[in-house]
Amino acid sequence: MANIADIIEEYIKARLNRSNSGTIIFRRSELAEKFQCVPSQINYVLSTRFSCNRGYIVETRRGGGGFVRIIRMTLEESEDIIDIICEKVGSGISFKDSISIIRYLYEEEVITKREAHLMEVIIELTTAGSGSEETDAGRAVLLKAMLMVLLRHKK
Repeated sequence: MANIADIIEEYIKARLNRSNSGTIIFRRSELAEKFQCVPSQINYVLSTRFSCNRGYIVETRRGGGGFVRIIRMTLEESEDIIDIICEKVGSGISFKDSISIIRYLYEEEVITKREAHLMEVIIELTTAGSGSEETDAGRAVLLKAMLMVLLRHKK
């Protein structure tokens, strides 16, 4: 059985898929009431499941007139994808963020399921260990190299 965070994530994704603009707006309290949970549970889902690394922009306003706006970013097939990824990965990236980027690219159909799985395994096996700057830097180099090869050969 799915936990409440999974259920909330699926609900938000379904609303985004039904939206023509790729944007939805809602009140955190209304969503918490719908799922009979505390608003901090909604915050948890937003921060862990709808991050920039996963292809979302989340804007929030607190208070009486507060709202949450989620915008789904889409990737166009272009030279810019490599630039965007290199900028996002930077000179170091955590294991969690690297997996998020790989899964986002799979969801956007930029890479195949097989490519995504292979990349996840390589990242896990070759960069397992502490979250040191050296490990994060090695992971960034490896991730960028794999993505550049895959994306350049897609043309």
